[in-house]
Amino acid sequence: MSWLPKKCIVVPVDFSGESKQAIEAALEMVDKPEHVHAIHVMFPLDIVAPGVVWGGIEEVEREKATREHAEAFMEEHGISGVTILTRVGDPGTEISDYAESINADLVIISSHGYHGFKRALLGSVAERVIRHVACPVLVLRRSDAE
Repeated sequence: MSWLPKKCIVVPVDFSGESKQAIEAALEMVDKPEHVHAIHVMFPLDIVAPGVVWGGIEEVEREKATREHAEAFMEEHGISGVTILTRVGDPGTEISDYAESINADLVIISSHGYHGFKRALLGSVAERVIRHVACPVLVLRRSDAE
């Protein structure tokens, strides 16, 4: 099996500079940009969240706004042709499930490098993906990490 080019790469995005770098790395490994699947996973709205209780926010509107933001993010950074998806759920699980459903060759994910209390609160999406996905995972370090 050849290492390059890949036929299907999943790249989780959170609209950070690290996400942009992960997409650029993926684009270097494929023949066509549409082989890169950029996925953004939103946490489900809490049933007691003010927007839900007062009826101001609905999942459909939220997903539409996020997709529009993702498209604007790609355009702003000169990235075109990439497959863009949004999901709602646990990010680690949703990313892993999606990668398996499309038989991805690779997942490229950026790490924010949180440590200690911040990591305990926020968790590590990269760690969850590594544990759950069946394909190889390339974790990119933060550009300012020591």
